Amino acid sequence: MKNKVLMVSLALILVALPLFGACKAAPAETIELSYSNFFPPTHFHSILAEEWAKEIEARTNGQVKIIYYPAGSLTPAPKVYDGVVEGISDIGMSVLAYSMGRFPASELVDLPHAYPNGWVATKVANDFYTEFEPAEFDDTHVLYFHAHGPGVVFTTEKPVRKMEDLKGLVIRSTGVGAKIMEALGAEGYGASQGEAYELMSKGTIDGSFTPREVLKGWNQAEVVKYVTGCYDVGNTANMFVVMNKDKWDSLPGNIQKIITEVSQEWIEKHGMVWDYYDKVAIDYFLTFDGTEVIELSPAEMARWVETAVEPLIAEYIAGKTDLGLPAADYQEYLLERVAHWSDQAPTAEESVAWVETELEPLVPAQ
Repeated sequence: MKNKVLMVSLALILVALPLFGACKAAPAETIELSYSNFFPPTHFHSILAEEWAKEIEARTNGQVKIIYYPAGSLTPAPKVYDGVVEGISDIGMSVLAYSMGRFPASELVDLPHAYPNGWVATKVANDFYTEFEPAEFDDTHVLYFHAHGPGVVFTTEKPVRKMEDLKGLVIRSTGVGAKIMEALGAEGYGASQGEAYELMSKGTIDGSFTPREVLKGWNQAEVVKYVTGCYDVGNTANMFVVMNKDKWDSLPGNIQKIITEVSQEWIEKHGMVWDYYDKVAIDYFLTFDGTEVIELSPAEMARWVETAVEPLIAEYIAGKTDLGLPAADYQEYLLERVAHWSDQAPTAEESVAWVETELEPLVPAQ
């Protein structure tokens, strides 16, 4: 009797095993996400974004599939943030300064704070959001930020050696940069980096106030003749990577955890890319005939700071305080963070070596 019962039990187990196996092997549903980025596909920030997507796909064992749209092909640079909010894309990377007034707290990050390079500016931008979590980003889920090194003045025809040389020039600039240029006597012209090359080549504008990286990253060395280093008034531009809030909330917790972990790792990478570009861009620029890098004297640099930076920061603090924002606290925190990270920044040579080893082999064929 016992043997008969045992045989029946074994038979039932053998019948059930395939069913259990089928349940266990059922594949998880694929989550498809779209990613809109304004950087062109050969730019290292675009390559990093694409590698970010691949890393998430790998760590989720293919459960997440990200379709990547570079060069503003899904939403143009000034519309990327709204595109994420509205669900045109699930993820987006662009520049906060393309939407002036929409991010009042974060505008202070862009002001000149003696950022020595983009790695420090990137670290500070992320610290600022973590510390204050400004409500202006409540309509998306923030993944991370990155920010370029200090802006300099490009000109196509006229060298700028003193403040008076800017008078009458039309200089492409956005956000805080436009206010700095106008305070120094130039006329600001709002346009994205994707438009700058053509505008300068056609003579529509006389130059640009921008980080050095675009000389190579956006090929602007081909149309620029003079670069004026004015680092003490050089602002940064804070750049966001955000996700549609509803889409984020719909993701399983384990997927959210992976995306958060990869995003944190990518902060360092973007910072090193900014430093790489600032170094190699000037080297590349000087390979063109007739080009010149102009460095302001300490006395002239002090004039620019006194004229453009000090009043701008004072105006910002007063105006944002009137809006109920703790702007003085923001300013104190930013200065402390710049000092903190400046002591820990990699050298430009270290950043160049990392990019050449890790990213250059990934550049798509032209």
